[in-house]
Amino acid sequence: MGILFNILNLAIFTSTLRITTPILFAALGGCMTERSGVINIGLEGMMLMGAFAAAVGSYFWGPWLGVLFGIFVGGIMGLLHAFMSVTVKANQIISATAINIFALGFPNLIVPVLWKGHYAMTPVVPVIKSIQIPVIADIPVLGPIIGNLNPIVYIAFLLVPVVHYVLFKTRLGLRIRAVGEHPKAADTVGINVALMRYIAVTVSGLLAGFGGAFLSVAYQSQFSQAMTAGRGFIGLAAMIFGRWRPFGALVACLIFAFADAFQASAQAAGVPIPPDLLLTLPYLLTLIALAGLIGKKAVGPAANGKPYFKD
Repeated sequence: MGILFNILNLAIFTSTLRITTPILFAALGGCMTERSGVINIGLEGMMLMGAFAAAVGSYFWGPWLGVLFGIFVGGIMGLLHAFMSVTVKANQIISATAINIFALGFPNLIVPVLWKGHYAMTPVVPVIKSIQIPVIADIPVLGPIIGNLNPIVYIAFLLVPVVHYVLFKTRLGLRIRAVGEHPKAADTVGINVALMRYIAVTVSGLLAGFGGAFLSVAYQSQFSQAMTAGRGFIGLAAMIFGRWRPFGALVACLIFAFADAFQASAQAAGVPIPPDLLLTLPYLLTLIALAGLIGKKAVGPAANGKPYFKD
């Protein structure tokens, strides 16, 4: 019982919120793009490019400009995927896979050029520090958990209702969902299918870039090769778990993040379980959620993954 109390302390809940943040950005990006009918498994690569760009930008211009640069580069990668999927009508899985592969190799070429003697890892860069919210930080129990976090964490959670509102309460969201369900019918009533998909996929890249930027200039203080560690794919799993809805995806992200925080806390508490086994916990939970809990009940947008050919 004593070990359990050592594991389930207030720090594990704060850690859960921090771990949730990059996954949540990817999940929200997935909601946007797949609601428009475009599959984007390239969120992992977009996050990685965002993380790299943010580290470069932070080193030369400061952390906040670095974050903006990371978001911008993520958006460029999203725009590239939109071009290949919507205009060229290439296979969406192959296009996204190419982005993931590119994101793994490109930093290895650039890092030695910018920093002699470095390979696949940037120097330590300036970071965005946590902020304390005066009133909330003084609330017993709750204050230590949510009252002193990185500002990007707050932004990520605030984006959940924003994305929900855009998708389900605005004309733009209605059009995005329409082209994801029945693009021909949407085209018939005058909706520009290509434009809606371009917007959704590009926004997904911007969100993924934001999540990657958090990793390199807030969660850590440098870029390293493959530092996203599958968070983009876990974000996609959270999106499916949440039925392609932002609030549902948030719940799934919190579950996966808690599993990650739990394994780290368990290792620190000296739980007699092999560390390698504990490290697999969040990924194992992802597989269980997709294979067992969801099964055939999760049905995405009808036109998801299908290119639209205008008559």
